[in-house]
Amino acid sequence: MNKSIVVLVGLLALVLVSVAGAAAPTNASPGATPFAACTADQAALQQSLGSTLYPGSEIEPRSAINPTNPNNIIGVYQQDRWSDGGSRGTVASVTHNGGSSWTRVVVSGVSACSGNLAFARATDPWVTFSPDGTAWQFTFSFDAFSQSNAMFVSKSTNGGDTWGAPIALIDERSPADPKRQFTGGNDKNSITADPTDSRYVYAVWDRYQSPPSERAVDIARIRAASYEQPALLSRTTDGGATWSTPREILDSGTHAGTIGNVIAVTSSGVVLDGTMIFSDNAQRKLPYWGVAVVRSTDKGATWSKKPIIVATANPADPGPVDPGTGQPVRAGFFDFATGPNNTAYAVWTDDSLTPGIESILYSQSSDGGLTWSQPFAVNKTPRNIPALDQQAFTPTVTVTSAGVVGISYYDFRANAPNLGSKTDMWLVRCPNACTRPASWSEVRVTPTSFDMSAAPFARGEFLGDYMGMTTSGTTFQPFFIQSGTPPAADGPADAFFTTIP
Repeated sequence: MNKSIVVLVGLLALVLVSVAGAAAPTNASPGATPFAACTADQAALQQSLGSTLYPGSEIEPRSAINPTNPNNIIGVYQQDRWSDGGSRGTVASVTHNGGSSWTRVVVSGVSACSGNLAFARATDPWVTFSPDGTAWQFTFSFDAFSQSNAMFVSKSTNGGDTWGAPIALIDERSPADPKRQFTGGNDKNSITADPTDSRYVYAVWDRYQSPPSERAVDIARIRAASYEQPALLSRTTDGGATWSTPREILDSGTHAGTIGNVIAVTSSGVVLDGTMIFSDNAQRKLPYWGVAVVRSTDKGATWSKKPIIVATANPADPGPVDPGTGQPVRAGFFDFATGPNNTAYAVWTDDSLTPGIESILYSQSSDGGLTWSQPFAVNKTPRNIPALDQQAFTPTVTVTSAGVVGISYYDFRANAPNLGSKTDMWLVRCPNACTRPASWSEVRVTPTSFDMSAAPFARGEFLGDYMGMTTSGTTFQPFFIQSGTPPAADGPADAFFTTIP
């Protein structure tokens, strides 16, 4: 047989084997946008002032599975994204039959289109389940006109079918509001229920402050040349009846900050906050850009004083580029999870190993976050294709109860000249010895490539800073976004769900 034919047959067999490992993705956001008739957010006015609306778009999902009923899964996402930040509201897709069918539920009271006229937009939704089956949804709400912003937690006791009135963990209205004073910018929130105790839930986010003193007079704010961006935490110790006043758990210092904080709890009960950390202050002994962890051994009451540095990253990394259009791609840069036997896992997007080529870097801890392994690229993207087609981005990590680690990500390996911006999601899995690259196997998640260039444009082609993925027994369950047609059906980007053994 001709050598080229043998190679072609071998590659085809490899692709078929990869696709065979995953069920066909189902649209988890069926139907038209629930905000089609909304006028409360003055969308027409916002568009006249230069904002671009992407109606029907679903982006930036996170998912959680009910520990009392594995057929109950919730995926939350932004609905109807704006080009310059946020969306018209937060929506939850809910299934009670393991993903065979989905119902969309608007999370009420977090934006004008969902009943809160103080905030035109909502963003960064996150969801988690407590051991008793209570679901928690966390949204950052803001108003582009007044600069008001708030962090809202919503609670569901029926698996996501309905949500209670949101509770404001922090609520900063504009200076025109005599009751509150806008003093900083909150961003990038996540929420994690303690898997060992339903009384405890941890909400964390980063906060931009300039100058560092929140009590500075107005003239000092205007002339300030310094800033800080610490990690803030609010927690409940009574199942959501009360929430603590937000406080710093990682003080970045001046000219430094955190972004993308994610809480995870180890099997021994240690609460970890993983984050990207940066500094442009040469006086501080922090990396300019890297991955870090702080620890709490008393369920979030107190935290380690100094961050544990997992790895440094390339501060000059420009991020991925769409090989079909040349446009920037906004890529998620960090995710964090824990597993059995006091293990913890960190993944992020970076080009430190090969400048100009984004990879999914991986590091793990076997001692509750105290020490971390040397990071390496865990994605299996081929290296014998054009450089821009080798880029991988937006990792999501989770672990089965048996300790099998799974990491999903996107890449452009299917791209070719004149074929558009062909993009796919992949999943790599490792049952043990995960610090060895050879221990990881790969499966294709998307049987049909989608068009990245059709995604909403928000400082780059944008599917979200993070994706979702749950596990049920030995099965991985990605909850993710695809853009363009096929397979998206209801707008420029849709939420999809699949299962992978």
